[in-house]
Amino acid sequence: MAASLSPPRVLLLAVHFAAKSDIQSLIALVAHHPNVLRPELILRVLLTCLPETLPSSEYLDLTRLLSRTSPMPRPPKRPGASIFCLLHGTIAPREALQDPVSLFLIRRAHRVDQEAGLLAQLPNLIVPFLQHAPCIRTWMISAMLPLLRRNYEYYPHDPITQTLESFERLDSRTAVALLLSQTGVREEDLPHVGRDLRGLIGPWLYNNARWSSSIEKPGAAESSSAGPVSCPAWEHVLEWLTTQAAVSWKVAVKAFDQWDGPNDVDLGDYGSEWLGDEEQGFLERRFARAALASAYLIPEASIEALSGVNSIVTKIMSLLDQDPCPTLQVASSLLPPFTELENENLISARSASLMRNDLLEESNYLTTPNRTATHLLHVLTLSAFILTKAGAPCSVRRAGELAFLQDEREQKAEAIRLIHSLGTNGPKNDDKYWIRARNEILWLRDWGAEEAFGSSDIRVHGIFGRLKRDFLEVECLKAFLANTRYSLARSIYEDSPEKPLTEGVLQDTVVGAAMEAYDNASNPHRGRGGLLKCDDIIHAFPEALAETHPESKRIEALLRATHALSEYRLVLKKGEPFTPVVLRVHTDPISIIGKVLEQNPKSYTNIQDLLDIGSNLVDAGLLAGDKPSQSKLKLRTTSDHHIATQRRITAMCVDAALTEDDFETAYSYVVNRVASDADPQITDEYSWKAALQAGKYRRTARTVKPTHIGTASGNLDIRHLEQRIECLSAAVRIAPPATLQEILNVFRKCEEELNAAVKTEEAQELAWDDRGDVQAMPGAFNSTVPAGVSKNVTRSSRHVEEAPMSLFDLSRASMARAQHNFSALSSLQRSGQSRASDADGGLDELSGQPRVRKRDQLREAAVGTLASGVGWLIGAQPVDRGQERE
Repeated sequence: MAASLSPPRVLLLAVHFAAKSDIQSLIALVAHHPNVLRPELILRVLLTCLPETLPSSEYLDLTRLLSRTSPMPRPPKRPGASIFCLLHGTIAPREALQDPVSLFLIRRAHRVDQEAGLLAQLPNLIVPFLQHAPCIRTWMISAMLPLLRRNYEYYPHDPITQTLESFERLDSRTAVALLLSQTGVREEDLPHVGRDLRGLIGPWLYNNARWSSSIEKPGAAESSSAGPVSCPAWEHVLEWLTTQAAVSWKVAVKAFDQWDGPNDVDLGDYGSEWLGDEEQGFLERRFARAALASAYLIPEASIEALSGVNSIVTKIMSLLDQDPCPTLQVASSLLPPFTELENENLISARSASLMRNDLLEESNYLTTPNRTATHLLHVLTLSAFILTKAGAPCSVRRAGELAFLQDEREQKAEAIRLIHSLGTNGPKNDDKYWIRARNEILWLRDWGAEEAFGSSDIRVHGIFGRLKRDFLEVECLKAFLANTRYSLARSIYEDSPEKPLTEGVLQDTVVGAAMEAYDNASNPHRGRGGLLKCDDIIHAFPEALAETHPESKRIEALLRATHALSEYRLVLKKGEPFTPVVLRVHTDPISIIGKVLEQNPKSYTNIQDLLDIGSNLVDAGLLAGDKPSQSKLKLRTTSDHHIATQRRITAMCVDAALTEDDFETAYSYVVNRVASDADPQITDEYSWKAALQAGKYRRTARTVKPTHIGTASGNLDIRHLEQRIECLSAAVRIAPPATLQEILNVFRKCEEELNAAVKTEEAQELAWDDRGDVQAMPGAFNSTVPAGVSKNVTRSSRHVEEAPMSLFDLSRASMARAQHNFSALSSLQRSGQSRASDADGGLDELSGQPRVRKRDQLREAAVGTLASGVGWLIGAQPVDRGQERE
């Protein structure tokens, strides 16, 4: 039968058996007609006619048979008759083009995957032939294994749609993106980032097509010259890593943490592959550069992110056989010095640019895998960590900008933000915490180089390198005081033999801190809150700020004044209770006492307390003469300020008493304080107005009645008018000349009212006497009146005798004569006294001296006051009434 079949029939029969998947019959046919059904032809028949769904185990024996009997073919004479024509356009290694079995396996795998989608069954076809040719192993590892793992083992829920053949046709950038499209996307997949790089990218790179030069390729001429090593596919992997660092830093951190780079490859059970030393070294150097670049690209400023950056640095140091750096927590306690800048010009604006651009370029010295670059990155990471853990978040890039650009304004703002955060987020009561914080702040200035070299003349490079040490020390001291670390501050800045600050700077800083505590206080009680802190601060440095120090005395006075105000209800703005800072910034702090008088009934009776407040305000320096709202007084000394303040507050109390209808208290203040404190050398605009207002006051039903009268008139109206005249007399004595006319007008009206009241009282007295005369009295005194003497005559003579001269008439006469002889005013006083004595009816029975009635004594005082006022008016000197009387 075999001899009777022609070659075409044999071929047709082979095609028939292949189409029917009758592999056993096909094997028998090949055995009987080996000259016709050569291996190349049978492979073509199998590739063309064998169903793709047929399990590879069915035709595996035949394929093995053909691989053993197939010699290395010679180049075909007619390409159209060769299997190579059938495989035109097939993606295959160059080595496989010389081996029909290798080409068949690759093409069969493509067809099975493309037509039947049975990629998962292909290992059963390919694995038995891994030893057949090296190209099969390489293809299996670099093409089929990554796709198989990606779609069926790692992410079966989200496979990529490319067939095996189309996947091989992809450019490197797209292939990397597809293989790693699900890597680290979900949080639960982060532990598998290293697995993906090891199991997908690692095998995928073992393909000569991934390299552009210097890799020996099978079939190439032996004389081919080797060029520079380059692996574009590897560059795309590194670009993916750096991109992840910028957009999803956790993926990048996990990648470098879980993967050791190009020598960390998972080939499964498919054997081993190696790269040459040069290629391996090239990939490792690029991997290390990408790791350093990724560290600079991580944008997040958090403890977790910075720890991730440090883990990258640690990994690269390990790969470079350097001593590993400690964790950030350990490094922040050790604060190791950074001395790698001795011969390097890393601290420059160019470094700031390289930190953002061209990170993977060979010319970028920041990412060059060497000791200087890794240690610089570590110290930048540690700097950012110190800021971040204190509550002032900082990324590695931000730390680099501060160090490289050396912008003083930016550094100062960052330092202040850091120190403020220390008090906000740290344990305020832990001295160890603050000692460590101060050490870290000073380390950030020079990265420990000053201490390492034992000299302060070295160039400072830290992220606070442009700031003076004194500035940082002052800010630390402020933080200590703001957080009540008084003993610690004193031990460092006052008691320490090596004093970090000069005495003047220390004093200014302490005073500033005390006033800041005062300004931030919400309660004016000095035993609470900000005022208590202010008090504690100013007493925390007994040597620098003794109690006799001017600033200590000033602040003590301010505290006393503020505390005294806490005893009163005080609201300066609606809904806003009084706070201490208002007292310091108020343009006219004495006016606040006026608010106290308005809002606290009867508070004017505490005049001494209010005067003490004013005195303390003067001692606190709040009443500087250059304040625009102060009265228009030329006050040259503190004593002058005290006098002016006392007068103003007294005037306020007079006005408050009058407002509350307490004339007796107002009168007392005018007579005992306003009039007695008058000093012609120091005038003011408050005292005379207060006296005038008291003189204008008229009794009403609401007026507080006097508690005792003493020697004053029992007639309350007359008594009140007499008191008003005394107040007006005081006003005349202390008022400016331009205001005398106004006061005299009031004086005249008051005197007229007094005269009228006196006449009314005398009329009532005479009427009482008359009633006594006409009524029957014991001893019949009424019968002794001489006959013919008229009672009306007696009454009128008594009236004339006792009628006092008008005080206003005296004043008018005095003013008319004052220009010729001012002393005439004194004679007017004496004449008034003599008439009063005559009218009073003789001598005092006990002393033998002429008796003077209360109202005449008052008139005498008033005339004297008026004389003084008129004298002031015309520029004459007053006469001493005491001397004149003598």
